[in-house]
Amino acid sequence: MDGNAQREFRGISQRCHQLLKMPEGVNVDFKRDLSGIKTRTLVAFANSPQGGAVLVGVDEYTTGDGVQRGCVVGCPVDDGARMNVINKATDCIPNLDIEVYVENVARQPFLRIEIPSGHNKPYCTQRGEYAVRTDGRIRALFPDELLAIFMDREGEQFLSRFRNAVYQLENQVGLVNEALNEGILGVSDRLGHLDQQIRDILGTSGRRSPEVTLAELRNEMRSLRQAINQLQQHPPGS
Repeated sequence: MDGNAQREFRGISQRCHQLLKMPEGVNVDFKRDLSGIKTRTLVAFANSPQGGAVLVGVDEYTTGDGVQRGCVVGCPVDDGARMNVINKATDCIPNLDIEVYVENVARQPFLRIEIPSGHNKPYCTQRGEYAVRTDGRIRALFPDELLAIFMDREGEQFLSRFRNAVYQLENQVGLVNEALNEGILGVSDRLGHLDQQIRDILGTSGRRSPEVTLAELRNEMRSLRQAINQLQQHPPGS
């Protein structure tokens, strides 16, 4: 729960006004007191596609045209009341990240609990109950719905791991290519040095003994061969 959980509204916030004008449905539920808040209620909203809000201290009434609305009756909003809600959220599996707001502080305070659609679906209670919010009621998740949620979650995790593996592989290939290029440049430099040495020896062959000339060429060729073998047996970055 983040810092928003401590926010209080002297009157009724615009968000809450909108919720009170709505009948209980997919994204809003009215509870007269804290005893109406169950972990199953929180789990159901977290498992739903859009999440929702629970207004505690709000009773339900029916208007003259037969439409249900919320009527503020108030409830305790002290730290104990807030912790009561937070503890229920932490009892869910996995824990839920909710926000608790105090509304209408100046008159009849009540609580607004915002439960976003979770990122770690499916959520369940300590008893292993998987539920979802649909059309003003809470029902159990069907086996095929649970399977679909699990498959979606595993698919996202697999895609994330795959992308990470590809990224690391591309980095490794880049490092190997860089090291290999450096090794080839090293051999090229040795060849250039050998070519220059041969030119120097041929240019001074009249003043040096054949034995010295051949020995220098043999040593340089041996060093070059060793460098090439080393590059072949132990490629850079392997």
